[in-house]
Amino acid sequence: MDESYSHLTLEREVPVTEKRKGGNPRPIAPEDPVAHARSLKARIEDALQQTEGDLGGFDDRRLFRFDVNKGFNPDDLRHVSPDIEFVSQEADTVVVAFVSKAALASFEARLASMAQGNVVSYKQVIYALQGVDGWSADDRIGWALRRQGMPTAEPFLLDLELWPVDARPAERDALWDAFRAWLTKNGIEALDGVRQPGLLLQRVRCTRVQAERLLRHRDVRTVDLPPRYGLDLRVLTTGIQDIPPVPSPPEEAPGIAILDSGLATGHPLLAPAVGDAESFLPGHGPDDEHGHGTHVAGLALYGDVQQTLKSGVFVPELRLFSGRILDRNNENETGLVENQVAEAVRYFYGQYGCRVFNLSFGDRNKPYLGGHVRGLAFTLDTLSREFGVLFVVSTGNVSGSQLTDLAWKDDYPGYLSSADWSLIDPATALNALTVGSIARFDRSHASGRYPTDPSEVPLARRDQPAPFTRHGPSVGGAVKPEVVAYGGNWALNTRGAANYLVSQGLGEISTNLRFAGGNLFAVDSGTSFSAPHVAHLAARMLVERPDASSDLLRALLLAHASVPPATSDLIPQSETCRSVVGYGQIDHLALFRSVENDVSLVAVESIANKRHHFYEIPVPDDFLSSGRRAREIAIALAYTPAVRSTRVAYKASRIDFKLVAGPSIDDVSKMFSRATDKDDYENIPELKTPDCNAQVRGKGTVQKATWQFRQINKRSILKKQRLFVVVTRNDYPWGEALSLTDESYALVVCLRDRANESARLYTQIRGQLRVRQAGRAKVRV
Repeated sequence: MDESYSHLTLEREVPVTEKRKGGNPRPIAPEDPVAHARSLKARIEDALQQTEGDLGGFDDRRLFRFDVNKGFNPDDLRHVSPDIEFVSQEADTVVVAFVSKAALASFEARLASMAQGNVVSYKQVIYALQGVDGWSADDRIGWALRRQGMPTAEPFLLDLELWPVDARPAERDALWDAFRAWLTKNGIEALDGVRQPGLLLQRVRCTRVQAERLLRHRDVRTVDLPPRYGLDLRVLTTGIQDIPPVPSPPEEAPGIAILDSGLATGHPLLAPAVGDAESFLPGHGPDDEHGHGTHVAGLALYGDVQQTLKSGVFVPELRLFSGRILDRNNENETGLVENQVAEAVRYFYGQYGCRVFNLSFGDRNKPYLGGHVRGLAFTLDTLSREFGVLFVVSTGNVSGSQLTDLAWKDDYPGYLSSADWSLIDPATALNALTVGSIARFDRSHASGRYPTDPSEVPLARRDQPAPFTRHGPSVGGAVKPEVVAYGGNWALNTRGAANYLVSQGLGEISTNLRFAGGNLFAVDSGTSFSAPHVAHLAARMLVERPDASSDLLRALLLAHASVPPATSDLIPQSETCRSVVGYGQIDHLALFRSVENDVSLVAVESIANKRHHFYEIPVPDDFLSSGRRAREIAIALAYTPAVRSTRVAYKASRIDFKLVAGPSIDDVSKMFSRATDKDDYENIPELKTPDCNAQVRGKGTVQKATWQFRQINKRSILKKQRLFVVVTRNDYPWGEALSLTDESYALVVCLRDRANESARLYTQIRGQLRVRQAGRAKVRV
């Protein structure tokens, strides 16, 4: 084995330039401002009639939904009247509240004046308003409720989201208390609720008549069916004999917490590593009654159990913690899972310092169809920032029950990017790391036993997307999932036109809940079992770098990810491929430590708003040597912004990077300091042909791009100029109040020349960095 080394530190260059502010786009005046004002006034009168049927409300405000021009800043409504309160941004509309009848009357008077041809102040704001409606009962119907309809058996459970009313905490409290009182008055049983800034959820038990009243309540944003966290997977078991005794991990070993269906703490492969197992599900103990949590835990503790079995030796490097939040059916119908997850995180972080959490479940009733991130995903994003922890979540699975015909098989892989395969909550969380599935095996159990029988046809071949994995992107077009890992496969049994799905022999092997019966291991398929592969790697990195931030963990993981050739050949369209597998599968070769021909440089910094940071990449001579071969530079960046569910933009801070070439740091810093607005900045030329351009990758909170070089000659830009990574922060105006003066980020730069076994990249880069450090020391003296 080649000698390995600690990753190198990349220091920031001296220039820290300010990104000069650019103005918001001004709305274009309508051709006939008078007619525009008259139309708006008439639409408001219609909307008032729509809202006459609203029920409840903690005050006498009216809610309206305005269609607005692209780029409209809803805070500008405050210029028209301080009593117009922004509530939420929904796609190309904004929902606002007129906090009093006087405020509405004042706005109507302004429209009437414009309709008479008079000049009014802040007319540009009114020009940007294109239409207005009320928020109707139909608008309040959630995705699952619209698709499945009201339950027939009464009473039944519903989940409600209330308007968050973020501007004034006292009003948010008043809304909450008034709504709970309204529920009691109407005989609707309140079961549980989430009450936090940006998110107000309530689970209720009600009848159909009561549900119809909820759909008309003014303060209700959406009404939907409760989550279904169940996983319809067939568990296959196999007996494993002669496993040697398993030692306990070192006392200082990092912890990894599994929030799932509980844990079989007595399993001989898990017991030595178990630090604590608790239940956060009311009325249930911490023991696993389903098996899902135990299966996930084995993969989280050991990583690739399949490979570990081949070695025959199980040596845990991590401490294992379990927080039960799912019942024996692998569902959660007791309270709101957002509260239980938050309680579990606070417990395991506070008591044991756990910083990596695996959540291998998703709500099939909440597919992401664009718009806001809410529910559990929003909770994970806020907890990530509050505690600096890393959540690793699965994309969720598509049920195989509806996919049992040959036409479906023939549509693979095209169907993977259809709307029915979109991410489900909480996979949309921007500050979490979302994991999809690729297939490891393509021969089922029956195909192995009967090699001449062609009836069981695998949907995916090795290293291709699993047929059940879901796709992104997430909010704002952010790349999701970011990575993929092995999670199993399906085959279609075509004998006798039965066309049913089988998974025997195609899944991931891990620890079995029913170990007492003699079977230590089970085999299962699903994205649930991809996520712990990645969570294991994240936690193991804390062995090498105990102080690593969650941003650095994410950046390192992405920097070492690449799309498997089998997948890129199958889905050659880069945008479609990225929506299914993100940045690809993580390569373990140099993830934890660098080697001579595969070097990682890391930087952990903080940046103020409207600023640029500059890093020069030390490109060594061996990287530039002659010869036609594949070599590459990969760059990844991660940060954890504050988020807000009432804005389409969602994340308060925007930090991204560009790789540029220039003769000197002064030339590059001048180029960026001249960029005064968004268009100028985006037009700064980046080094050509990255696999993911700056506009696409910058939509996420963890970003990555790779540049490949086949042949480098004297005309190459790498020979003629120097390379710089420029990190830029440019927040939305509304986000400044939520963000820190200096926001943290992590940057990872990798240089690889794997085809050249004699390359001495690490030694040469380390030498260049030492020369730079000596030069800086002389300047300081």
